[in-house]
Amino acid sequence: MSLPLLTYAPSSQNQRVASYEVPGDEQPRIFTTDNLLSPSDLDDLIEAAYRQIFFYAFTADRERYLESQLRNGQITVRDFIRGLVLSNTFKKSFYDLNSNYRFVEQVVQRVLGRDVYNEREKIAWSIVVATKGIRGFVDELLNSEEYLSNFGYSTVPYQRRRILPSRAEGELPFNIKSPRYEAYHRAKLGFPQIIWQTEIRRFTPQEKKPKAGDPSLFLSMAQDINATGNTPQRISSYNIDIEKSVPYRKLAGIK
Repeated sequence: MSLPLLTYAPSSQNQRVASYEVPGDEQPRIFTTDNLLSPSDLDDLIEAAYRQIFFYAFTADRERYLESQLRNGQITVRDFIRGLVLSNTFKKSFYDLNSNYRFVEQVVQRVLGRDVYNEREKIAWSIVVATKGIRGFVDELLNSEEYLSNFGYSTVPYQRRRILPSRAEGELPFNIKSPRYEAYHRAKLGFPQIIWQTEIRRFTPQEKKPKAGDPSLFLSMAQDINATGNTPQRISSYNIDIEKSVPYRKLAGIK
């Protein structure tokens, strides 16, 4: 007998704020099969799904069978997302290396496109993972009203409402603020590593760099030249023998 999902109060996060969307570079690009115009658009959709779930997929991590089914119309985008989350790559990279609480946080961010509301939501979904397993947990997320109302069967999940028009800076992307390993496993792997630099690197903007012909470009060349001159001689007028040193012309017949 499975335990019912515990209730948790949703907090007021960005994705729960309804307002007019202002287009911009920071707005997420939505990939959906509802408006595909060419086969290359489907390739972009598949790559977007890999970025959302894996952040980056190597050649060995790709699910070729799922890709083939999606290209042939045998499964929907929602089924493709389910296959990626239940794949061995995702299980080894996230479930095997984290606690249930951390695993719930990672999956909610990638599948529902938002952060977990609070610790009570982590506990609620962790109980589902413990009682129904990973497959039951993922199925409940994909069958939830929140997922279906935001992404449906044909849209790749994305981080919802990361940027608000009234804020100068938006929320950090999930892959930056939520690393794959939790603190315990990062310490086991030796992260973070402290790297000491003996040389200070300075950045000079392009507009402040010297142009061709600038004298500062030849400063190092001038400093490398080891110019040595002749040592000046110290001669006093008292030490000069005028009779021998000053030439004179002898007159004929005069001795």
